[in-house]
Formats: sequence, structure tokens, C-alpha cells
Amino acid sequence: MTASTETLPVVVIGAGPIGLAAAARLIERDIEPLVLEAGPAAASAVRDWSHVRLFSTWSEVTDPAAEKLLAPTGWVKPDGAAYPSGGDWASLYLQPLADVLGERVRYDATVTGVSRSGRDRIVDADREAQPFVVHLTRADGSEERIFARAVIDASGTWSTPSPAGGSGLHALGERAASDRISYRVPDLKDAAVRARYAGRRTAVVGSGASAFTALAYLADLAKSEGVGTRTHTTWILRRGISGSTFGGGAADQLPARGALGLAAKAAVDGGYADAVTGFRTDTIEKTEDGRLVLVGEDGRRLDPVDEVIVLTGFRPDLTFLDELRLGLDERLQAPTELAPLIDPNQHSCGTVYPHGATELAHPEKDVYLAGMKSYGRAPTFLAMTGYEQVRSIAAALAGDQEAAERVELTLPETGVCGGAGLFDQPEAAEETGGGCCSTPSTLAIGAPASSGSC
Repeated sequence: MTASTETLPVVVIGAGPIGLAAAARLIERDIEPLVLEAGPAAASAVRDWSHVRLFSTWSEVTDPAAEKLLAPTGWVKPDGAAYPSGGDWASLYLQPLADVLGERVRYDATVTGVSRSGRDRIVDADREAQPFVVHLTRADGSEERIFARAVIDASGTWSTPSPAGGSGLHALGERAASDRISYRVPDLKDAAVRARYAGRRTAVVGSGASAFTALAYLADLAKSEGVGTRTHTTWILRRGISGSTFGGGAADQLPARGALGLAAKAAVDGGYADAVTGFRTDTIEKTEDGRLVLVGEDGRRLDPVDEVIVLTGFRPDLTFLDELRLGLDERLQAPTELAPLIDPNQHSCGTVYPHGATELAHPEKDVYLAGMKSYGRAPTFLAMTGYEQVRSIAAALAGDQEAAERVELTLPETGVCGGAGLFDQPEAAEETGGGCCSTPSTLAIGAPASSGSC
């Protein structure tokens, strides 16, 4: 890297919790950040699930370097033992942090491509000496080009939810039925949304924290309608139900996360939801009256429902990084060194160790995927994991390798253990017995906590 390149900013893609923390950590290292946010305000994705409460407390979802930047403004950290909603997180912490960063954060700036200046992904010659070039589109449709010394992609995965289809593709008929399908946890405090689900039958597809949240919300809606309610949920799981299906319960070191699984279990036990197991959706058909029938790969046809909520996880959008030489696992689309630690084919409990720049590095020097984006298709992430990632990345970019390799984080246990995280393997289930893992770290989530995060 030339001296002139070193004077360029580090471009951070995404003004969410991890992107803003990355900017704070870079400033701490006297490195100038430039944060590009596609939305009109900070934490646009978080605002989309503002009604969902995190299962991490305030003490676990703020970054120390960010707190130092906020302190001179008179910012007061919320009660560390309280659980913020997505809306709280955005308004009481993330937007104030973005405001402190000032012109270092640019809104309505959608990144459309990243490459090395004058070098497509094929060219080797003098590659690392060239700055990165970042193309973006503004809200008015105009385009711009920015040069950077390094790139941290913390854009998350919120914009690319996974489909209902069991093969990873949209089920046949899924797109055609889009007016009856949602890929988000519903905000039932919103009158229009509440009217969409009240007195109707809804299918919830998924088995993670987001599905738990939807089940609990819909059960509360049914309870509020009293005896004889027509509001009912069909819960569709691609796996069977085992001792670990509902999470760690009382053994979870994040109590709210454990309680979330118990609330979902109560919805089933109370008759507000019926569970359909081992069902991998192949087709979604419309009946003559406009309702939807889900058909499984095994030919099973479920009873018609009025609405479908698909909560099968997220996947990274890698299209704008296509000219970079990324080292990604062929299954998870996560960095090669990180993938074995988070592979749900092997893990369903607390076996993810804190990690940083070393595990997140790519063949293309000085480009990093951080936060939810770094986990690719893996379903489990904690905000504090992302904060540790960007602390390490900033140290690496500053040339402080000792700090980059140092671990400064202890993660809570999930209280859940198991073998294969994607398909049922009865022999493995018998061996593990749904007990608790012995390792002192976690496989947990980091977007909407109650909806599969933090």
C-alpha cells in the first residue's frame, strides 16, 4: 500500500450496530472511517424490527469505544440490566452514535460495487498497492466513486431473507403468493398488521428465535380474543421436535433468550399452535377462495391457511463484492477460517469462540466481512461478537497484530447442546440427550434478539 493510499479512509458499509462500532474503533486507532448507509437514517434495518425486544441487555449491546465517543455529548447509557427493543436500540444508542460521527456517516448511499482501482479480480500485477474503489448510488439515482484504503462490509443480511422452499430456492408458487407471505416477525401492535392476522389461520415456517417470537405474538393475539377465537397458528419445522427444539430454557445464560423458547413451547402446549414436523415445503398453492396450501417434498398437503410467515433465516448479498477475491466457505458463504466454528451441520450449541481479524481475513488484503454478514448463512450471532470482531479488525488495520490476536470477550452459554443442526439424526440426539455444552462460549443470534438475534 502506498503512502497516498494510507491517507484514504476505511469505508464501512452499513450504519448498523457493527458498522458504527467499527467506525468508533477506527477513530480510536486514529484511522478515518467513512460509513455508507443505504437507508435514510442510522440502523435502518434495526428500525424495521423496532417492535421486537432483544434478548440481550443494554450492557451487552453497546460498544466501549462507541460509549467513549458518546460520553462528551452528555449521553447517558440506559440501565444495563434492561432489555431494549429494536426501536430503543436505534433511537437511544445507534442514532446518537451516528450523530456524533457526523459527516463520517453518509445516508441514502447504496454500495453497488467494490474492487481494486484499475484491477478486476483477475489481475495480479501490483494489486495490493492499489486502493479500493467503491461505487455507490444516491437516493436521486446519481452515482459516485470513492477510494478507500480498506473496506469493512457490515451491511448485514436483513435485506435477503431465505425463502420457504426446503431446497433453498423459493417454493413453486411462493412468489405468486407474495401478497399473503411475510418474511418478518409481525408487529401486532400496529392496527393494520393486527387485522391481517386476527381471526385467521397462519403458518409460521422456521425453528429459530424469530419463529419463537412470532408464535408467542400470535398466541397472545389469540388469547386476547377470548374463548372460541379463530386465530390459530400452524408451526412448520423442517426437523422433528427434540429436547433442544425450544432452546436452553432456564439453563440459558441469557435468560430472556431462554424465556423466548419457553413462550413458544407454551403456545404449542396451550393449543394456540399446532406443530408439523419433518416438513420441507415444495409448493405453495392458492385455493379458489385465495387461501394457501403448503405442499411438502414428501407429498403431504397441509390444511389451508390465510397467511404465511417465513422465518427461515437470512443469507448474505455478495453481488456487489464480486470483483474482490474473497475466501468463502462453499456451504455457509462465511469466511473460510470462521466457517468450521459456526457450521450448523456440526453445531447447535455453545461452541463458537470469540474471533477477529485472523479468522475474518480474505485473500484480498484489507477487506473484511463483519457482523451478521460474516456469518453468511449461519443462523446464530450476538452483537457482542460483532463488537469483538471490529475491535480486532481496527487493531489489524493499525498494524497492532498483538491486539488483533488478543481475545477480549467471554460469551454466555446457550444451555442447549446437540449434534446436527440441519437434519434430525436420532442416534446423535440420544448421545447428547439435549444436555449442556462444556465449552464456555455460544452459538446465539445477533439481529432482532427475540427475532433471532442479540
